Amino acid sequence: MAKPDEDKRRTDSQVAFDPNGPIGRKLKSFYDVIETEPVPDRLLDLLEKLDEAERRAKPGR
Repeated sequence: MAKPDEDKRRTDSQVAFDPNGPIGRKLKSFYDVIETEPVPDRLLDLLEKLDEAERRAKPGR
């Protein structure tokens, strides 16, 4: 565990990239909201087309 004096010596970039810092917590809250949204149908259709194209491109099928 860091000592209080060590925390004062942290640079701005170390604080900015701290996953438990204010920026990290805010990004996590945004990610949590996005993570619960359903995958758009258009994206699912595109992924299915890609899978089909890969299946056709494999030799021996």
